[in-house]
Amino acid sequence: MEEKDVLFGLGDPNDAYAKYFDGQSYLKRLTTTGGPMANVTFEPRCRNHWHIHHKSGQILLCTMGRGYYQEWGKPAQELKPGDIIHISPEVKHWHGAAKDSWFTHISVEIPAADSSNEWLEAVSDEDYNQLK
Repeated sequence: MEEKDVLFGLGDPNDAYAKYFDGQSYLKRLTTTGGPMANVTFEPRCRNHWHIHHKSGQILLCTMGRGYYQEWGKPAQELKPGDIIHISPEVKHWHGAAKDSWFTHISVEIPAADSSNEWLEAVSDEDYNQLK
């Protein structure tokens, strides 16, 4: 995979959030005001930990590769370019790349007063490895 393959560019290694990811991800901020947006790229097998957006939500616009999104207590759903995921406030979830594919999405934060993210446990290898 090359930088030119990513619609908005690969960005930099996502070092600020690395402790909440298993594997390597890259972050390129697209906007910082209004509804902040970022291009997030995951190397194969990379996924973030379970987390909750308190008082706010998030929208994922899938642009490249193949990945997954899962809400707590529900089966994981496969993601591909063109898929849009709306994550409601207070929903425990994770998202990331498939085992055999890079994956990129645009993350749109939905602004809300006093919002925060709560990072939780990692997605277990046992659960992740069951995905196709």
